[in-house]
Amino acid sequence: MANSPPITTPINVNPTVTPDAPAHEQPTIGLIGMGAMGKMYARYLSEAGWKRIHVCDVPEKYEALQVEYASTPNVYPFPDGHGVSRTSDYIIYSVEAEYIERVVKQYGPSTKMHAIVAGQTSVKAPEKTAFEKHLPADVHILSCHSLHGPTVSPQGQPLVLIQHRASNDALTLVESILRPLKSRFVYLSYEEHDNVTANTQAVTHAAFLSMGTAWASALSYPWEQGLYVGGIETAKVNLTLRIYSNAWHVYAGLAILNPSAREQIDQYAKSATELFKLMLQDRGEQSEKGETLEKRVEWAKEVVFGSWGKQRLEDGKGKEKKRRRPILLSQDVLDRFSMGQMPSTPTITQSQPQGSVSSESSSLPITTATPPQKYRPNSHLSLLAMVDSWAHLNINPYHHLSLAATPIFRLFLGVAEHLFLSPPLLAMAIYSALNDTWHRADDLEFVVAARGWSQCVSFGSFEVYRRRFEETRGFFEGRFDEAGRLGSEMIKAIMESEVKREEEEEEEE
Repeated sequence: MANSPPITTPINVNPTVTPDAPAHEQPTIGLIGMGAMGKMYARYLSEAGWKRIHVCDVPEKYEALQVEYASTPNVYPFPDGHGVSRTSDYIIYSVEAEYIERVVKQYGPSTKMHAIVAGQTSVKAPEKTAFEKHLPADVHILSCHSLHGPTVSPQGQPLVLIQHRASNDALTLVESILRPLKSRFVYLSYEEHDNVTANTQAVTHAAFLSMGTAWASALSYPWEQGLYVGGIETAKVNLTLRIYSNAWHVYAGLAILNPSAREQIDQYAKSATELFKLMLQDRGEQSEKGETLEKRVEWAKEVVFGSWGKQRLEDGKGKEKKRRRPILLSQDVLDRFSMGQMPSTPTITQSQPQGSVSSESSSLPITTATPPQKYRPNSHLSLLAMVDSWAHLNINPYHHLSLAATPIFRLFLGVAEHLFLSPPLLAMAIYSALNDTWHRADDLEFVVAARGWSQCVSFGSFEVYRRRFEETRGFFEGRFDEAGRLGSEMIKAIMESEVKREEEEEEEE
């Protein structure tokens, strides 16, 4: 392992330099790996006015990069990472976590003296090991990670900065370089990063991957059947297709290389399985543990949305802050982004129309309010399992919400809030889970899919993960353009609402 340099190790340019400075005063920015995120960074940094951006991918893509950037000012393709490393003052490895050690071993020794090196990997433990092992001792390690996909605007999104082996001047320079992204800097350690990403992404990814595989196994596009359309279903469909429209390795690294993520994915499958078994019991019948579906759901609700959702926070100075308001999700707003057509008349099901679970006593709040009848009630097993797994793992989903939540996590937490904090909707979901049979086959497919993904991750094989992902992806091929457009519009609308909510809460403090 290379020895850590003293904190006074210099950098190669003025740390407060801006894109308006003459080219000879600017840092040379190096991007190794020109996948979707690498290209996003190249575009935003070039448009901002940084004039020396050196990029590369695998050698066989060199000519294609030359053609692609022939008319783009400020971006200069190189045949490989040696040239980029040797000439750049700030270098970002946008490489899959599976290959980061191999790539850094190959190009790391060529790093320019006093340069700053970062990695854009979703799992930082392998990256940290690779950097410490293969980078020269006279360079700074100051990593990063944009917590959003390449099709989401970086403005206002969390951008993690990890000052692992770097001076304060190096941090200032990195902030200057990345400021045009207009992201919100979040300062973490390598270990904190992996904990945060596991807690905010593992279970949500498992939910969407399982939904997609279940639909593909059933050979059914749910939005075309008229059964799962509008409201909460809109978020499920759009976000699932959004995930499957991306590259498989975006999710594989987190799932396979992060031990905490593995544990959470396994618990999600267990929660889905156990909840489904409780659904199949006769009404009121208890499991061997003395559980009923109502009791289990109410317990998870209290743990996640009772103890944590209602907690009052301190501002760090001993002063109590006001309780956070829920993420605002309107089913009518979600309807605007539905891929399916809402039924012209309400769908009649065997679910009782009132908000109570039954006429018998129940641990859930009883209300006479009636949820919108244009939304056909179903079990919402994917959401019940998500909250149940958080409760069993003792994960507070709010802890990292404002710190480093991805748009997908924020949106799906809002959907869960919408279901669990609305007594009529939650009561109808439980009643439907226990009494309706029309969605039982779909719920079974979902449980099988969730267990399959958990088993897949437990193998630790990227190839097995890739095959499973791409088999499901193939079923949705041709539907991604529409889903991508609607999903982007939906996320944009929700994020704008969230930014406004957070600003109002800050003003009230």
